Amino acid sequence: MKMSDYTAKDNYFEDFKVGEVIKHARGKTMEPLEQVLITNLVMNTAEGHFNEDLMAKRSEGSKFAGGKRVSFGGVNISFFIGMASQDTAENCIAELGMDKIKLMSPVFHGDTLYAYSEVLESKPADREDAGIIRFKHYGTNQDGKQIFEGERTVLMKRRSHWADK
Repeated sequence: MKMSDYTAKDNYFEDFKVGEVIKHARGKTMEPLEQVLITNLVMNTAEGHFNEDLMAKRSEGSKFAGGKRVSFGGVNISFFIGMASQDTAENCIAELGMDKIKLMSPVFHGDTLYAYSEVLESKPADREDAGIIRFKHYGTNQDGKQIFEGERTVLMKRRSHWADK
């Protein structure tokens, strides 16, 4: 498995090789304000997001123990895909799908998130100027604990048809 550090520049269909893993450059620390605002806007009223007293009383054996409210999973997924986008969406023409989403561990306010992407598949598209790439995206916290994984398929520009045009 080859580990790559990409930047947003020149990531065309031809640049992605099956088996390659990309470590994305940016991390994101979860802030209470952004977490609570978005969770309120989408009306996710689960107590784990809002009731710190309840969370403080969770049993020690629970993965949600420790007196901290948890981050809404939809926000976590958005942050992981967002961090990956600098490298995996800069030259996308279309998002074709996202599936096999798993949230394995909670994210707490103050946790810092990091994203990785593995190229699972690269194949021609039904059009000459693009190809199809399927990624497996991973997300971890500051301790390296895996939080998220999911697969995403995109229609990506070919350099031969788009670069310097």
